Amino acid sequence: MSSRPVLGIIACNRTVGTEIAQAVMNRYAIAAMHHADCAALIIPSLPEYMRADEIVGRLDGVLLTGTPSNVEPARYGDEREGEGPFDPERDRMMLDLVDAVIAARRPLFGICRGFQEINVALGGTLRRDTSASEALLAHHAPDGTAFDAMFDHRHKVDLVAGGLLAAAYETPSLDVNSVHYQGIGELADGLAVEARAPDGLVEAYSARPNGAPLLAVQWHPEWATDANAQSQTYFHLLGRALRGEL
Repeated sequence: MSSRPVLGIIACNRTVGTEIAQAVMNRYAIAAMHHADCAALIIPSLPEYMRADEIVGRLDGVLLTGTPSNVEPARYGDEREGEGPFDPERDRMMLDLVDAVIAARRPLFGICRGFQEINVALGGTLRRDTSASEALLAHHAPDGTAFDAMFDHRHKVDLVAGGLLAAAYETPSLDVNSVHYQGIGELADGLAVEARAPDGLVEAYSARPNGAPLLAVQWHPEWATDANAQSQTYFHLLGRALRGEL
């Protein structure tokens, strides 16, 4: 029996009852395992007890997921007070993971916070006004919107001609969900824009650091993936990357 590739998925520190648990929302794991046709292991965000380079060599790739927490502003040189919640242990593990994955020449994929994290890890910055800015369209549903309904907040993104996503989707634009309060400020050196929102905000990027594929999106392809063929395509790309076909 042939074995499937193994994807590492970063965990968050979340409160469950009265304790802190390592958590990954099922929708990320299920969408990846089903539509990328892979097995998966959860990577604890416990940098005091493990290093990323101890495990990355045993994985075929890594996914950095979305989550309610934000990257601490000091990580990208912004000394203003930030809006939490924060997960500093995930920040530390993420920075270690990005370095280790690139050094090991493994694929690295990101969704929402993961998209923002990779940019920060590679030297880019974030902006924190994507739901209330005269310069940008609203990238998040109004406060008070029910959780499921937040993912009904959508806008178009234009795909960059000649890019990885444009080739995969064979269309000039996508209609995507938009559930983020932060976004890309300054894009890190070495990252190529794959998609932009109508207001110019970067919504996807790619790269091949050290020869392995890197692809991250600001939207949530893991939300209701089974009902959305375009979202499935993102995970098909992940599956190809894990198999060395991308």
